[in-house]
Amino acid sequence: MSSPSHAGDTPITHRAQLVEVLASGEKPRADWRIGTEHEKFGFRLDDLRPPGFDGERGIEALLTGLTRFGWAPVEEHGRVIALAKDGASVTLEPAGQLELSGAPLETIHQTCREVSTHLYEVKVVADELRLGFLGMGFQPKWRRDDMPWMPKGRYRIMRAYMPKVGGLGLDMMTRTCTVQVNLDYASEADMVKKFRVSLALQPVATALFADSPFTDGKPNGYLSYRSHIWTDTDPDRTGMLDFVFEEGFGYERYVDYLLDVPMYFSYRNGEYLDLSGQSFRRFLAGELDGLRGELPTLRDWNDHMTTAFPEVRLKKYLEMRGADGGPWNRLCALPAFWTGLLYDDASLDAAWDLVKGFTLAQRNAMRDAVPRLALGAPAPGGTLRDLAREAVKIAVAGLRRRARRNANGADETGFLDALVEIAESGQTPAERKLALFQGDWHGDIDRVFREFAY
Repeated sequence: MSSPSHAGDTPITHRAQLVEVLASGEKPRADWRIGTEHEKFGFRLDDLRPPGFDGERGIEALLTGLTRFGWAPVEEHGRVIALAKDGASVTLEPAGQLELSGAPLETIHQTCREVSTHLYEVKVVADELRLGFLGMGFQPKWRRDDMPWMPKGRYRIMRAYMPKVGGLGLDMMTRTCTVQVNLDYASEADMVKKFRVSLALQPVATALFADSPFTDGKPNGYLSYRSHIWTDTDPDRTGMLDFVFEEGFGYERYVDYLLDVPMYFSYRNGEYLDLSGQSFRRFLAGELDGLRGELPTLRDWNDHMTTAFPEVRLKKYLEMRGADGGPWNRLCALPAFWTGLLYDDASLDAAWDLVKGFTLAQRNAMRDAVPRLALGAPAPGGTLRDLAREAVKIAVAGLRRRARRNANGADETGFLDALVEIAESGQTPAERKLALFQGDWHGDIDRVFREFAY
């Protein structure tokens, strides 16, 4: 989740300005970049509990410690709540999950170096504080009531609003972690094609990355419980966005969707104003309770775009949001998967051929089944495993044609090895952890912190 937007304070007087924000994301192919974000759970090495914000071993101490590596602190009311450096940021999710929002980079090689550097820096400081970090989709041990809350104004508003619209929104905020990638588009038509392909294949990413089979220390009956949580968070701002596949879809239709997504807040004069439940459409008309007569700014619009949580999100780029968090190799694999599919014309065409015949009912059936069944979920013509094998092959071919090589002459296809192995074996990360839990671990969930920490 984002920190306050740094967009300008230009007043919005016409809907066309909102459309222009999305259109302004268009870039020539030479300027396409890859932005990778990932979240992870912190835990104290002595008792495995999540660290709070305050104290000598708290999250603020960790952030402050990271400044030795050149990160600039970002403060809210005098407390360090984020870091920034060279187009990247380190931010906090509501319960202190630590997120790297990476810089826009040209290759997966650069992305993976960025991830590795970040994890090294975090480990150096975390070791001093006797903290560890774990990459999974859902907190495997601790209950919702055990999770701390970070002192960020937007989270206070969201925390109060979530229970009004869904049963699992507070779990989404405090007990989930994801990895996602942000990719560019050249034109409105290019955006539409990439949006449709990535949305139709999002259940494949969820299945390949499924890694959240435990709740409160026990198996929960799901392989991606994080994915299930989004089905009972807030129906007004989540889901598969069926309208993306309708004829005539483009920037204007997505703006209309966002205008009706209920707001959370407006950031004014250093404070978050609670506007929860009201529509941006009323804000645009100057009729918003709490700011009556005032018009929104581009900052308000950019902030509002971050509060819609569909499976794929459009801002000035496309965000792929379906995957559980995981270990280092899968943090590199997700951007490799989507870059291979979407940044090569032949692969994009092949991926579209793979999904263009799916009906609305089939797309939603895959989304509904994937949290429990992952690669075993039914898909048109077979299972999600069959679809995943084809999608991974297309991505490998796309990366091979991209031919972006490192200093040793290797292209980017190696970053997909982890996904090739999962698709071929049919065994997800969640199923492997369940086998350990029921076998070598003898039902001791604490083992996951020792054996899978970064």
